[in-house]
This record gives sequence, structure tokens and C-alpha cells, in this order.
Amino acid sequence: MAAKSNGQVSKVLDGPINPMVTPLLTDLYQFTMAYAYWKAGKHNERAVFDLYFRKNPFGGEYTVFAGLEECIKFIANFKLAEDEIDFVRESLSSSCEDGFFDYLRGVDCSDVEVYAVQEGSVVFPKVPLLRVEGPIAVVQLLETPFLNLINYASLVATNAARHRFVAGESKMLLEFGLRRAQGPDGGIGASRYCYMGGFHATSNVAAGKLFGIPLRGTHSHAFVSSFMSPDEIIDKSLHSSDKRSTCEDFVSLAQTWLNKIQWSNSLNGTFGETNQSELAAFTSYALAFPDNFLALVDTYDVMRSGIPNFCAVALALNDLGYKAAGIRLDSGDLAYLSSEARKIFCIIEKEFGVPGFGKMVITASNDLNEETLDALNKQGHEVDAFGIGTYVVTCYAQAALGCVFKLVEINNQPRIKLSEDVTKVSIPCKKRSYRLYGKEGYPLVDIMTGENEPPPKVGERILCRHPFNESKRAYVVPQRVEELLKCFWQGPGGVREDLPPLNDIRERCISQLAKMRPDHMRRLNPTPYKVSVSAKLYDFIHFLWLNEAPVGELQ
Repeated sequence: MAAKSNGQVSKVLDGPINPMVTPLLTDLYQFTMAYAYWKAGKHNERAVFDLYFRKNPFGGEYTVFAGLEECIKFIANFKLAEDEIDFVRESLSSSCEDGFFDYLRGVDCSDVEVYAVQEGSVVFPKVPLLRVEGPIAVVQLLETPFLNLINYASLVATNAARHRFVAGESKMLLEFGLRRAQGPDGGIGASRYCYMGGFHATSNVAAGKLFGIPLRGTHSHAFVSSFMSPDEIIDKSLHSSDKRSTCEDFVSLAQTWLNKIQWSNSLNGTFGETNQSELAAFTSYALAFPDNFLALVDTYDVMRSGIPNFCAVALALNDLGYKAAGIRLDSGDLAYLSSEARKIFCIIEKEFGVPGFGKMVITASNDLNEETLDALNKQGHEVDAFGIGTYVVTCYAQAALGCVFKLVEINNQPRIKLSEDVTKVSIPCKKRSYRLYGKEGYPLVDIMTGENEPPPKVGERILCRHPFNESKRAYVVPQRVEELLKCFWQGPGGVREDLPPLNDIRERCISQLAKMRPDHMRRLNPTPYKVSVSAKLYDFIHFLWLNEAPVGELQ
């Protein structure tokens, strides 16, 4: 369905992916405030709120913005059902008047406007991620769900981006965290936002179906240990990859190759007797998935059993025209084991003339995080892909991002929130935000201006001031200027930005991260990115601060 507005066709949006995202997914005090606004006759007053965060997560100096699409789909379908209104009535004081619940029946977001940074962008503290304008009672009802949808999404996307940065561009990252995630909602969301942040695939089948994320997965230790001997394999036949011939006893073929490996001159008796039940499991799995055979090799002993058994089955598959995918290591010294496995693969490639065998994919898992990836890089390793679960989906290093939603203007009157903690002082009024780029193409600074100020111009010197520290200021001559906030919602028929597909958001994230200055990105002691305000906005902030702060009196 589509609606025409101003000559442009606007799509009618589906609701959020998660059916639990409803108008009741909010804090009780949003409804108590909505009633108090209504009771005071203030509910339709035009208000402007900024959603932003105060500090980058994980000790870093950047954040990836995520969760916007779910927010826009939420407000596009915002409508309280009759049973929801009944529940609100039961939850509020019995003194609340019936007229308020009649008002709730008509509430929607047709008079709301949302300006936002594009999802997948690299963002920084204090700069609004969203600017939400509309009747104050309605916008107040959006606060908690917006924060819920953006806080976790941005935290996970940032965590994923940090893992990707440490692992390196050439390595594949696989998200394996569903079983450790905070419930099904956390698991689905984590898969989506890990992919957005630069992961390549997930083990989460539901996320694969919902979002089109590539799926990866092999087998567990249970599959290996479930076999007792090769005699358990009933159907031993396997067609060649071109279907022109059939190996009637693939089990014997694998055993023959194991014998060749054990007696190999190049390997000098490296391998003795292997675990035959493991060989049976690998053989059985290869019979099931001959074109995608990837084995978990650490159930018994990686070097004494897992590697030779895998190689035997992989070579048997090669005889029939198939190419094994590789191995997964889930325990032990990953740097050492991956390097030793690579040596064996290269020796086998050379001795038996199997092209590409030395480049077999080695995947590592086992509670990996940023620190272990960094340590592996320093030690030297041969891992091609990392399966990361607990630490990325639970954001183990930091529990929450800490986005806030603050009133900055009502009825065209700027408002400010003061605090003895300067980091908690809000930046008042409706603002525009810009990113200024330097000669080398890197972003230099983000600057906020009043809505009606002229935008920064390329080649024109601009004074950028720290919002609260008068001594921190710098002139910038930008080589490129990018306006950050774009309109993503202007009523159901308004002209607005399209919501891009997940793959486009992911590519935006990867591209933006690649454009950041390396010293902003490093894990240890990264350089803080500069966030500033225009000279005019700086003066206004401090004028309003002095005007609103109570004046003490000494007796």
C-alpha cells in the first residue's frame, strides 16, 4: 500500500519485527505524565526532544547508531487498542477522568516528526541521534520505547564493529551467541545488529529467516561422541560430485586415506592410532554434507586424532570431486593449534598433490572476545574465521549504552536541563548537526548549530567551541560538510527518507568506520573525537544556563 503526499509516494510501513513492541512497552510514568499534561491542557503543546548519549561505550571513542528502523516502524503503527486503554485505566489512579481515555483512543503519530542520523552511521556523544517533534504528551509516550530500541541495538552494533576491527578485515566473523543471549528478543536483536556492525554470518536460523543474514553452522561435540564405531554407519555409498560414479564404501575409502597419512614419509610418523569413533562421526557427517564438510576436531585430541581423521575424510571426499570446507577449534591453544594444523594441511597438499588443501579454512571459537583476538594477533595464528558468542551478544564488557531523551524546546521556547555534573547538562533548542571533513578525507569534528543559523560552508573558516569548556575551541576549514539529521518521519503521508535494507546499512557502517582516523579507532588510549557547537549556540547555552540556574543568597 502507498499514500501520495506532495506529489511523492510514501510507503505504508509494516510494524516492528518484535510483536512485543507496542504502545504499552513503556514506563508507567509516561502515562502518568501524559494524563497530567492532558489535565493541565498542555498535551497538544509542541515539544522537541533530543535522543543522544553522553559517553562512548567499551572505553572507545566511537559508537555505531542502530535501531532506527524499528523506531520508525513503531510510530508508523502507533495506536492504542481498546484492551490496552482498559489496562492503562486500571493501572492509573481511579481519580483519572474518562475524557483522558477518550483522548488516548485518538492518539497516533500523524503530528510527529522524527529527524535522525542514518542507521549504521558512526556517531559521538552529545550529538542528537534523533530529534523528535510533536505534541508533548504523544512524544513523551515514545521516550521509553525509543530508548529501549536504540540503546541495545547501538551497543551491540558497536561491540560487533570493535571485534571486527581487532580481528582484521581479512577474517570472517560468525555470531554464535543465541544460546547465551538474554532471551529470544536479545538473541534475535543481537544477530541483526552484529551483522550490521560487520559480522558476516550467524548461527541463528530465525534471524536468518527474518533478516536474510547468511547462516553458518556445523556440528557439536555431541555429534562426535554419539558414535561408537564405523560399524554404525549403514549407508556407506556416496555419489561423486558430478554424479557420474559412486563409491560403494566411503567408510573404507576414508580408512585407506588415514593409513596413507599415518605412513606418510613427509609426516615422519606424526600420527599414530586415532579415535575410531571420531573417524566414524566425521565420515558420517561427510556422507550427509559432502559439499560442505567442516569438522569440529577437538572432542578427543586435536593433533593426535582430530586433524588426521579430518584429513582422511577430506582426502576421500577429494577423490570424489568434493572439496572439504575446513575445521573448527573450540578449545586449547588456538594460536598453536591453528598454526600446526596449517602446517599439516600444507604438507598433505604437497605430498598427495591436492591443490588448495593447504588453504583449508580454520575456524576458532571458545569464548572469544576483543582481548583474545588481540592476543592471537600478537602471538601469530592461522585462524581464518572466528565464531564469537557470549561476549558479543551480551555486551559483557558494558551492560548498557546510556542514551537519554531530553526536552530541548516547547512552544518554540528553548529549555535546558541543569546539573552539578556538567556532563549531564543538556544542549537546548532545536538544532542542526554537521560533520566537517578535512583534506585527508577523515572527519575532523561534529558541530551543532541553532536551527536557523546558516550551515557551515566548504572552504570557510568556522569557529568550533566545546559546549561547556570555554578554553577548548578551534577554527576549522572543512573540505566537505555533511548534514547529519534527515527526516525519517513526517506523518503517515509526509515526504521522508526511505528505510534502507539491512545490507545497505551494514555497508554504510563498514564504509564509515573505514573513513575514521586510525587514532580514534585504536583499542588502547584512542584519541577523543571532537564534538562542538557554533559560537552563537555556545553563547546561547551559557546565557540560558545563567538565566535558569537559581541564584543563591548568603546570610
